Amino acid sequence: MTILGIATSTVATLVRAVTAPDHDRDAVAERFARGTWSGIAEPGDRHATAVIEALGAETSLARLIDDHSGGLLRAAIVERGVEVDDTELAEAVARWTPRISKAAALLAFRQAARFGASLIVPGDPEWPRGLADLGPHAPNALWTRGNREALGELDRAIAIVGARAATGYGEHVAVELSAGLVDRGYAIVSGAAYGIDGAAHRAALASRGTTVAFLAGGLDRFYPAGHEALLARIVASGAVVSEVPCGVAPTKWRFLMRNRLIAASSIATVVVEAGARSGSLNTAGHAAALGRPLGAVPGPVTSSASAGCHRLLREYDAVCVTTADEVAELVPLEVEPATANAEGAAVEQVEASGRRRPADPGGTRIRLLDALSLRSARSVDRIALLSGLALDRVRAELGVLALEGAVAERGGGWVRVHEKTG
Repeated sequence: MTILGIATSTVATLVRAVTAPDHDRDAVAERFARGTWSGIAEPGDRHATAVIEALGAETSLARLIDDHSGGLLRAAIVERGVEVDDTELAEAVARWTPRISKAAALLAFRQAARFGASLIVPGDPEWPRGLADLGPHAPNALWTRGNREALGELDRAIAIVGARAATGYGEHVAVELSAGLVDRGYAIVSGAAYGIDGAAHRAALASRGTTVAFLAGGLDRFYPAGHEALLARIVASGAVVSEVPCGVAPTKWRFLMRNRLIAASSIATVVVEAGARSGSLNTAGHAAALGRPLGAVPGPVTSSASAGCHRLLREYDAVCVTTADEVAELVPLEVEPATANAEGAAVEQVEASGRRRPADPGGTRIRLLDALSLRSARSVDRIALLSGLALDRVRAELGVLALEGAVAERGGGWVRVHEKTG
């Protein structure tokens, strides 16, 4: 038997169905553990990264399973001579243990095999090198569908992002930039959302270039549903990537964390069109924190759809770009892209409002609200499971949110309250 009490032969069969078939026993177990961890810890969880780096994915997961209090995990880390904050480790263990599930681990791998998804881990030839700049917030594994070799072209990829509610002007510019960059030898990265993202992907495909889409949910159900055909086309020639396993739903928190992968995997980011509260400003914030070149396309001064771009130009040192040639000048292909301090990715972000703020690695508020329903009351245990937060933290934060009027207790559970509009 192996971790989670699953037979070694079963683990080997599942792992080899979604990765290279010639790995030895230790490599198979480590990959299975990393895939399992991707469903236990939320994206960007620095504590999960720390224990995996200290002990390896298999050992750290085994210690967590053998003792849900985290005592064995802590002892193993200390034995390796690694310093550990007992309070932070205890909180992390409390987040992880509700998600330890043999059934969920098996289902994730079986669904991946069913949908033709692959699991890649750090050290694989296809692993995007730029993700190392995320430091403790780097992913421990990635799930991908499509041509894994397309990930090797991320060293020359430009991220083109922007508003979902794009104007005709914005989509036209996105198409021109994407097609022009492909013609100049670049690959295109985006998030497959409606609006600017979709336009950038389509133009890259039409120009027979390489495009990679990063999603916030599992690869067994493409999101948004209206882009299922587009994502299928990307799978046919490029790659679709996710940090979470099959069966995991996209949430606001996971979208925000997905954005850091878009910024880190690319050598530059361009925001084509963004309103004052566009999520693409979050991607721009990650790119700036990583030290990646950042470009923004100007729009009509009367257009609210370009207000975010204008703020990036005015306040955040973004470079004004209007053509593919100007974007290419941000990082010419013959020049090695600048990399940043590994800690920089989590130091600072740009809020949807355009202000800079300290990063919130835990994303407690967002994760709690993601886990709540507007209609059906959910128990604290259920909320903890869905949010990936410890029970004690959930209870405490629900009280704070209740005082703010964001949540309410109803029928022995909790519901999310409709936001009031002014």
